[in-house]
Amino acid sequence: MYDEPRTNRMTSISLLLTAVSLLMLVAPGPLYRMGVLGLAGAFAVLKWAVYAGLGALVFSVLAVMVAASRRGSGMAAALTAVVAVLLVFALPALLVRRASRVPRIHDITTDTDHPPNFVSVVPLRASAPNPAEYGGPEIAAQQHQGYPDLMPLALGVPPGQAFDRALAVARKMGWEIVASDPASGRIEATDTTFWFGFKDDVVVRIAAAPGGSRVDVRSVSRVGLSDVGTNAARIRKYLSEVKAAS
Repeated sequence: MYDEPRTNRMTSISLLLTAVSLLMLVAPGPLYRMGVLGLAGAFAVLKWAVYAGLGALVFSVLAVMVAASRRGSGMAAALTAVVAVLLVFALPALLVRRASRVPRIHDITTDTDHPPNFVSVVPLRASAPNPAEYGGPEIAAQQHQGYPDLMPLALGVPPGQAFDRALAVARKMGWEIVASDPASGRIEATDTTFWFGFKDDVVVRIAAAPGGSRVDVRSVSRVGLSDVGTNAARIRKYLSEVKAAS
Protein backbone atom coordinates (compact mmCIF):
# COMPACT_ATOMS: atom_id res chain seq x y z
CA MET A 1 0.00 0.00 0.00
CA TYR A 2 3.05 2.28 0.29
CA ASP A 3 3.16 3.02 -3.43
CA GLU A 4 -0.56 3.77 -3.88
CA PRO A 5 -0.37 7.33 -2.45
CA ARG A 6 2.72 7.93 -4.57
CA THR A 7 0.84 6.76 -7.67
CA ASN A 8 -2.02 9.10 -6.83
CA ARG A 9 0.38 12.02 -6.33
CA MET A 10 2.09 11.42 -9.66
CA THR A 11 -1.28 11.11 -11.38
CA SER A 12 -2.45 14.36 -9.79
CA ILE A 13 0.73 16.16 -10.81
CA SER A 14 0.35 14.85 -14.36
CA LEU A 15 -3.26 16.03 -14.59
CA LEU A 16 -2.30 19.43 -13.16
CA LEU A 17 0.53 19.85 -15.69
CA THR A 18 -1.83 18.72 -18.45
CA ALA A 19 -4.34 21.41 -17.48
CA VAL A 20 -1.56 24.03 -17.37
CA SER A 21 -0.30 22.90 -20.77
CA LEU A 22 -3.79 23.09 -22.28
CA LEU A 23 -4.30 26.59 -20.87
CA MET A 24 -0.95 27.72 -22.25
CA LEU A 25 -1.87 26.32 -25.68
CA VAL A 26 -5.21 28.11 -25.81
CA ALA A 27 -4.42 31.44 -24.12
CA PRO A 28 -1.74 32.97 -26.42
CA GLY A 29 -4.18 33.54 -29.29
CA PRO A 30 -6.72 35.65 -27.35
CA LEU A 31 -3.92 37.41 -25.41
CA TYR A 32 -2.23 38.36 -28.69
CA ARG A 33 -5.51 39.63 -30.14
CA MET A 34 -6.05 41.79 -27.05
CA GLY A 35 -2.52 43.19 -27.25
CA VAL A 36 -1.45 41.67 -23.93
CA LEU A 37 1.27 39.61 -25.62
CA GLY A 38 3.40 40.35 -28.64
CA LEU A 39 3.93 37.69 -31.28
CA ALA A 40 7.27 36.60 -29.79
CA GLY A 41 5.73 36.35 -26.32
CA ALA A 42 2.78 34.35 -27.62
CA PHE A 43 5.04 31.81 -29.28
CA ALA A 44 7.19 31.63 -26.16
CA VAL A 45 4.12 30.64 -24.15
CA LEU A 46 3.34 27.95 -26.73
CA LYS A 47 6.88 26.61 -26.36
CA TRP A 48 6.51 26.38 -22.59
CA ALA A 49 3.14 24.68 -23.07
CA VAL A 50 5.00 21.86 -24.82
CA TYR A 51 7.46 21.63 -21.94
CA ALA A 52 4.59 21.40 -19.44
CA GLY A 53 3.02 18.70 -21.58
CA LEU A 54 6.26 16.73 -21.64
CA GLY A 55 6.43 16.95 -17.85
CA ALA A 56 2.85 15.72 -17.61
CA LEU A 57 3.69 12.80 -19.89
CA VAL A 58 6.67 11.81 -17.73
CA PHE A 59 4.63 11.82 -14.52
CA SER A 60 1.74 9.93 -16.12
CA VAL A 61 4.04 7.21 -17.45
CA LEU A 62 5.72 6.89 -14.05
CA ALA A 63 2.29 6.59 -12.45
CA VAL A 64 1.42 3.76 -14.84
CA MET A 65 4.69 1.98 -14.09
CA VAL A 66 4.19 2.23 -10.33
CA ALA A 67 0.56 1.11 -10.65
CA ALA A 68 1.66 -1.88 -12.72
CA SER A 69 4.20 -2.86 -10.07
CA ARG A 70 1.36 -2.79 -7.50
CA ARG A 71 -0.78 -5.16 -9.61
CA GLY A 72 -2.94 -2.45 -11.09
CA SER A 73 -3.68 -0.35 -8.04
CA GLY A 74 -4.43 3.17 -9.33
CA MET A 75 -3.98 2.05 -12.94
CA ALA A 76 -7.28 3.52 -14.20
CA ALA A 77 -6.43 7.01 -12.97
CA ALA A 78 -2.87 6.74 -14.30
CA LEU A 79 -4.07 5.68 -17.75
CA THR A 80 -6.58 8.54 -17.74
CA ALA A 81 -3.67 10.94 -17.17
CA VAL A 82 -1.77 9.41 -20.10
CA VAL A 83 -4.76 9.77 -22.42
CA ALA A 84 -5.35 13.37 -21.28
CA VAL A 85 -1.81 14.50 -22.00
CA LEU A 86 -1.80 12.75 -25.39
CA LEU A 87 -4.97 14.61 -26.32
CA VAL A 88 -3.29 17.89 -25.39
CA PHE A 89 -0.35 17.01 -27.65
CA ALA A 90 -2.74 16.24 -30.52
CA LEU A 91 -3.32 19.92 -31.42
CA PRO A 92 0.32 21.00 -31.82
CA ALA A 93 1.09 17.68 -33.51
CA LEU A 94 -1.61 18.32 -36.10
CA LEU A 95 -0.33 21.86 -36.69
CA VAL A 96 3.25 20.65 -37.13
CA ARG A 97 2.08 17.91 -39.52
CA ARG A 98 0.07 20.43 -41.53
CA ALA A 99 2.97 22.89 -41.67
CA SER A 100 5.35 20.17 -42.90
CA ARG A 101 3.07 19.41 -45.85
CA VAL A 102 2.85 22.91 -47.31
CA PRO A 103 5.49 25.35 -48.62
CA ARG A 104 6.81 27.98 -46.22
CA ILE A 105 5.23 30.90 -48.03
CA HIS A 106 2.49 33.38 -47.17
CA ASP A 107 1.61 34.97 -50.55
CA ILE A 108 -0.78 32.88 -52.65
CA THR A 109 -2.44 33.79 -55.95
CA THR A 110 -4.32 32.19 -58.82
CA ASP A 111 -2.12 34.10 -61.29
CA THR A 112 1.58 33.82 -60.49
CA ASP A 113 2.61 35.42 -63.80
CA HIS A 114 0.59 38.61 -63.30
CA PRO A 115 -0.70 38.55 -59.71
CA PRO A 116 -3.40 41.06 -58.74
CA ASN A 117 -1.88 44.13 -57.10
CA PHE A 118 -2.94 45.81 -53.89
CA VAL A 119 -3.78 49.50 -54.00
CA SER A 120 -6.02 50.61 -51.13
CA VAL A 121 -4.64 47.97 -48.74
CA VAL A 122 -1.03 49.13 -49.11
CA PRO A 123 -1.23 51.88 -46.39
CA LEU A 124 -2.76 49.34 -43.99
CA ARG A 125 0.33 47.17 -44.37
CA ALA A 126 2.80 50.00 -43.71
CA SER A 127 4.05 48.45 -40.47
CA ALA A 128 3.58 44.83 -41.51
CA PRO A 129 6.73 42.66 -41.69
CA ASN A 130 5.56 41.06 -44.96
CA PRO A 131 5.55 43.33 -48.03
CA ALA A 132 2.59 43.80 -50.35
CA GLU A 133 4.80 43.28 -53.44
CA TYR A 134 4.81 39.79 -54.93
CA GLY A 135 7.96 37.73 -54.35
CA GLY A 136 8.44 36.63 -57.96
CA PRO A 137 9.41 33.33 -59.62
CA GLU A 138 10.83 31.71 -56.46
CA ILE A 139 7.53 32.10 -54.60
CA ALA A 140 5.59 31.06 -57.71
CA ALA A 141 7.62 27.85 -58.02
CA GLN A 142 6.96 26.91 -54.39
CA GLN A 143 3.25 27.60 -54.82
CA HIS A 144 2.99 25.47 -57.98
CA GLN A 145 4.63 22.60 -56.14
CA GLY A 146 2.56 22.93 -52.97
CA TYR A 147 -0.80 24.03 -54.41
CA PRO A 148 -0.98 22.83 -58.05
CA ASP A 149 -4.80 22.98 -57.98
CA LEU A 150 -5.05 26.77 -57.59
CA MET A 151 -6.14 28.48 -60.79
CA PRO A 152 -8.41 31.30 -61.98
CA LEU A 153 -12.16 30.83 -61.99
CA ALA A 154 -14.01 31.14 -65.30
CA LEU A 155 -17.59 32.41 -65.09
CA GLY A 156 -20.05 32.45 -67.95
CA VAL A 157 -21.42 35.88 -67.03
CA PRO A 158 -20.39 39.45 -67.94
CA PRO A 159 -17.71 41.13 -65.78
CA GLY A 160 -20.23 43.44 -64.08
CA GLN A 161 -22.36 40.53 -62.95
CA ALA A 162 -19.28 38.57 -61.91
CA PHE A 163 -18.06 41.57 -59.87
CA ASP A 164 -21.37 41.84 -57.98
CA ARG A 165 -21.26 38.13 -57.23
CA ALA A 166 -17.62 38.26 -56.09
CA LEU A 167 -18.30 41.23 -53.80
CA ALA A 168 -21.37 39.60 -52.26
CA VAL A 169 -19.40 36.43 -51.47
CA ALA A 170 -16.55 38.43 -49.90
CA ARG A 171 -19.05 40.08 -47.58
CA LYS A 172 -20.75 36.75 -46.85
CA MET A 173 -17.41 35.31 -45.76
CA GLY A 174 -17.03 38.11 -43.21
CA TRP A 175 -14.17 39.94 -44.92
CA GLU A 176 -13.69 43.62 -44.14
CA ILE A 177 -14.08 45.34 -47.51
CA VAL A 178 -11.36 47.95 -47.97
CA ALA A 179 -12.15 48.91 -51.57
CA SER A 180 -14.48 47.88 -54.37
CA ASP A 181 -13.97 49.38 -57.82
CA PRO A 182 -16.35 47.99 -60.48
CA ALA A 183 -14.64 50.02 -63.23
CA SER A 184 -11.31 48.24 -62.75
CA GLY A 185 -12.89 45.00 -61.49
CA ARG A 186 -10.90 45.13 -58.24
CA ILE A 187 -11.99 44.21 -54.72
CA GLU A 188 -9.65 44.56 -51.73
CA ALA A 189 -10.45 43.18 -48.31
CA THR A 190 -8.97 42.02 -45.02
CA ASP A 191 -9.75 38.71 -43.35
CA THR A 192 -8.98 38.10 -39.67
CA THR A 193 -8.01 34.59 -38.52
CA PHE A 194 -10.00 33.06 -35.69
CA TRP A 195 -7.46 32.16 -33.00
CA PHE A 196 -4.63 34.71 -33.14
CA GLY A 197 -6.54 37.37 -35.06
CA PHE A 198 -3.86 37.64 -37.75
CA LYS A 199 -4.71 40.08 -40.54
CA ASP A 200 -4.52 38.61 -44.04
CA ASP A 201 -5.23 40.84 -47.04
CA VAL A 202 -7.07 39.72 -50.16
CA VAL A 203 -7.37 41.28 -53.61
CA VAL A 204 -9.85 39.97 -56.18
CA ARG A 205 -9.57 40.85 -59.87
CA ILE A 206 -12.44 40.37 -62.31
CA ALA A 207 -11.69 40.73 -66.02
CA ALA A 208 -13.49 40.04 -69.27
CA ALA A 209 -12.66 36.68 -70.84
CA PRO A 210 -13.92 34.61 -73.76
CA GLY A 211 -17.38 33.38 -72.84
CA GLY A 212 -17.74 35.62 -69.80
CA SER A 213 -15.35 36.60 -67.01
CA ARG A 214 -12.18 35.50 -65.27
CA VAL A 215 -11.75 35.81 -61.50
CA ASP A 216 -8.27 35.91 -59.96
CA VAL A 217 -7.56 36.07 -56.24
CA ARG A 218 -4.48 36.82 -54.18
CA SER A 219 -4.29 36.34 -50.40
CA VAL A 220 -1.29 37.56 -48.38
CA SER A 221 -0.47 37.36 -44.67
CA ARG A 222 0.84 40.48 -42.94
CA VAL A 223 3.03 38.50 -40.51
CA GLY A 224 4.72 35.12 -40.50
CA LEU A 225 6.97 33.26 -42.92
CA SER A 226 4.57 30.36 -43.42
CA ASP A 227 0.80 30.64 -43.39
CA VAL A 228 0.42 26.87 -42.79
CA GLY A 229 -1.91 26.67 -45.80
CA THR A 230 -4.36 29.32 -44.60
CA ASN A 231 -4.25 31.58 -47.67
CA ALA A 232 -4.64 28.72 -50.14
CA ALA A 233 -7.58 27.34 -48.16
CA ARG A 234 -9.17 30.82 -48.12
CA ILE A 235 -8.84 31.16 -51.90
CA ARG A 236 -10.29 27.69 -52.51
CA LYS A 237 -13.28 28.38 -50.30
CA TYR A 238 -13.87 31.79 -51.83
CA LEU A 239 -13.77 30.61 -55.44
CA SER A 240 -16.02 27.68 -54.57
CA GLU A 241 -18.56 30.07 -53.05
CA VAL A 242 -18.36 32.44 -56.05
CA LYS A 243 -18.83 29.54 -58.47
CA ALA A 244 -21.87 28.28 -56.53
CA ALA A 245 -23.45 31.73 -56.16
CA SER A 246 -26.08 32.97 -58.58
